[in-house]
Amino acid sequence: MFSTKRSLAAISISALLMLSAGGALFAAGSGFTDIGSVQGKEKIASLKDRGLVKGVYGSRFMPGSVISAAEGIQFISGGLDLNLDAIRFIKAPVASDIFSKVKDDVWYAQAFINAHFNGVEIPADIDPKEPMTKEQFTVLLVQGLEKGNILPMIKIAPAKIADEDRIAPDNLGVIQRSLVYKINTLDKNGKFDPGSKVTRAEAAVKLYNALEYLNAHGQK
Repeated sequence: MFSTKRSLAAISISALLMLSAGGALFAAGSGFTDIGSVQGKEKIASLKDRGLVKGVYGSRFMPGSVISAAEGIQFISGGLDLNLDAIRFIKAPVASDIFSKVKDDVWYAQAFINAHFNGVEIPADIDPKEPMTKEQFTVLLVQGLEKGNILPMIKIAPAKIADEDRIAPDNLGVIQRSLVYKINTLDKNGKFDPGSKVTRAEAAVKLYNALEYLNAHGQK
């Protein structure tokens, strides 16, 4: 059991963006040499310049690498600075009490715990090794953004999504809000492509966009 004394103050773009691989922090590099043709490279470079992202192997960012669920939750939890500072527990939470496939001694366990207790509705049976889809990552990222901060009420004129039938009905509202927040954009054919696998570059850009919206519209 726990009681919550949460601070709903908005965080700025300087919130920590942690990118982890195998539990180790990425090694620093002088500049990313493999993002020259990557869409959103300016945002990735900006995050790097701010000290928010680092290379995987020295100066390599590996932008096309698909993120696992473990990495995706780390992006969200670390990037939105989700923590347990304002939550009081009778018994310290452990990942295995919440998630059937997350062990307590793995590098991403705390990120899962932090996200869960900050309102991110991660499925209890999620497989942290499985790749994350655009729909999954977007839903969890928006939940972390909205439930941890005070944002203005918005009136949505729903965008026409050409492949809406491929999105789970319960997620349509979240996806529409992600478009308003400019976390996502539709492609030239008006498609969202919910089942596509999220790459490291895409995850970084989406998180950057979420933090930009929060910085501009979150209450301080």
